Amino acid sequence: MKVKKRNVAIYIDGPNFLRKEYNIDLSEIMRIGKKYGKITIAKVFVNQFAPQKLIEAILNEGFECLTFLAEREDADIDVPLAIDALETALTKDVDVFILCTKDTDFFSLVKKIKERGKIVVIVGVENIPSSLKNSADYIEIL
Repeated sequence: MKVKKRNVAIYIDGPNFLRKEYNIDLSEIMRIGKKYGKITIAKVFVNQFAPQKLIEAILNEGFECLTFLAEREDADIDVPLAIDALETALTKDVDVFILCTKDTDFFSLVKKIKERGKIVVIVGVENIPSSLKNSADYIEIL
């Protein structure tokens, strides 16, 4: 009997996660994703204030970069990311969702994805909020 390899979707909350002070290595996130299965979706959500060099780095690592309008440089992209991830959970053959964020606003998203029988991995750098830690199936610290 052949065992199906899990399909993995990676979602990165750009404004909250890809900050200079965290010095995130996007290739490390890809390596983490490959631990859980075959990466079929890899998206980074940013606003229009994202520097061109960051966008180039995102694209060079094989991620799709989705840009949204915002009023401020530090404005969140929570709603577009949540809608996209939930739509994927409902309509695509994805088994594992990797969410790179430190934003507790995604607690409800994690809960809804898990209700669909999916595995949720939270990737963080420091002080992952308890609500995300306790709701995820796995935690990965960079």
